[in-house]
Amino acid sequence: MTKLLFIVACIVSLVVRPYAQNLNANNTDFTLQLNTITTAVPFLLIAPDSRSGAMGDVGVAISPDANSVHWNLSKLAWINDMDYVKERGGDKQEFGMSLGYSPWLKALVPDINLAYLSGFKTIGRDQVVAASLRYFSLGNITFTNDVGDVIRDFKPNEFAFDVGYTRMLSERFSGGIAIRYIFSNLTGGITTQGGGTTKPGQSVAADINGFWRSRAMDIGGKESHVSVGFNVSNIGAKMSYTSTQVRDFIPANLRLGSALDINIDEMNLFTFSVDLNKLLVPTPPVISRDNSGQPMQDIDGNYIIEAGRDPNVGVPAGIFGSFTDAPGVYYDDNWDLQEIGKFKEEMREVNLGAGLEYWYAHRFALRGGYFYEHYTKGNRQYAALGAGMKYKTLEIDLSYLIPTVQQHPLAKTLRFTLKFNFGSGNQGDTKES
Repeated sequence: MTKLLFIVACIVSLVVRPYAQNLNANNTDFTLQLNTITTAVPFLLIAPDSRSGAMGDVGVAISPDANSVHWNLSKLAWINDMDYVKERGGDKQEFGMSLGYSPWLKALVPDINLAYLSGFKTIGRDQVVAASLRYFSLGNITFTNDVGDVIRDFKPNEFAFDVGYTRMLSERFSGGIAIRYIFSNLTGGITTQGGGTTKPGQSVAADINGFWRSRAMDIGGKESHVSVGFNVSNIGAKMSYTSTQVRDFIPANLRLGSALDINIDEMNLFTFSVDLNKLLVPTPPVISRDNSGQPMQDIDGNYIIEAGRDPNVGVPAGIFGSFTDAPGVYYDDNWDLQEIGKFKEEMREVNLGAGLEYWYAHRFALRGGYFYEHYTKGNRQYAALGAGMKYKTLEIDLSYLIPTVQQHPLAKTLRFTLKFNFGSGNQGDTKES
C-alpha cells in the first residue's frame, strides 16, 4: 500500500468531512456521537458568491441575480418583474454575469480555492437560459511511496459545468431545470503498488427548482413581498475514483427557503431570509461492536448493522430513504448503546441559514447572517458579514466568515464577487404586482 491512499484520505478529510471540534467541555462524548454524512465532490455545496455567503448561505428565495444558477435557477424567470426592477432603481436586466473567487480552508491549507463563473440571458418576456462553471483547486500534493520516495507532484482539481432553463409556469410561480457535468481528478491516475488504479471521477446530475412570490402586501404601512423557493440539486449518478468500481454518492441536496422584502421607502429596502438544507444521501449506519469495541462481522465477512440501513443502495433509494434512515443510537465510551431517537437525529441533519440584507439608494448594501449545523453532523457554525456596491452595470460584493469556535478551518474565509448586468436603464414592463 503506497502513501497515495493516505494522501487521498487527507483530501477527503479536509474537503468532504465537515469539521467538528472545540465543543462545550461538558459535552465529553461528542466524538462518540459524530455521524457525519460524507459524499464525493462536496465542493458543489460551497456557497460560490459573496452576497449569499454574507447572509449565512441563504439564497433559494432572495431576489434573482446571476448567481441564482447555483441557488435556485427558477428565480431568474422573475429577473425583470416590475417589483424587482423597482427595487433595483428601475434597471432592467437582459443579460448578466457573475465572477466569484474564494480561498477555502485557508486556516488549514494555503492553496485551496474556489472560482465561479455564471451568466444568464433572457428570452422574451419571462424565459431565461443560464450556465455556470465552478472550478475547485486543491493546491499542490506530493505523492510518495511507502518508503518516502517522491513519485510526482500533482494539483488535484474538480469542476462542474451546467446549463439550465427557467420560465414562468403561472402568474406567481416559476420553475426551472439544470443539467450538470461533474469532473473530479484527485490523484492524476496514480497506480498503487498493490495494483489498484485510480482515475478521475465523473458524473452527470440535474437540478429541479421552483419559486413563488406574493403580490404586494402591507406590513406596518410598508410595501412588502413574501417569496418561497425550493431547489433539489445534484440528482445524479454515483461517482467512482478507482478501477474497483466502488462508487460514492454525489451531494444530492434539498434546499427550502423563504424571504421577506420590506420597502421602507424609495431609498431603503430590507430583506430577511431563512434557508433549510438537508442532504439526500444515506446516513451511515451504526455497526455492531463487541465489548472491546471491535466491529462485528457475519460469516460472509460483512459488517453487522446495529441500527440504520445499509447505505449501498441506488440513487433513488438513497434520496427517498434519506428522510428515515438515521440510526438514532450511538456507542458510549463503555461500548454500550445510547438512544438518541431516529427523528431527533434526522432533525440534526437539517442545516439552518438566516440572513439580513439592507440596500440604500439601490447602490450600497450591508449584509449579515448565521449558519448552523449540529455538532454531531459537522459543527459548521459561523456568523458572516458583507457589503456590496453597485455602479451602473457593475456590482462588487465582499463577505467574511466569523466562526463561533476557535481554530476553525473556515476562519478567515473571504469571498469576492463581481457582477455585470447589461440591459440596465430600461424600465421593466413585465408582470404586475
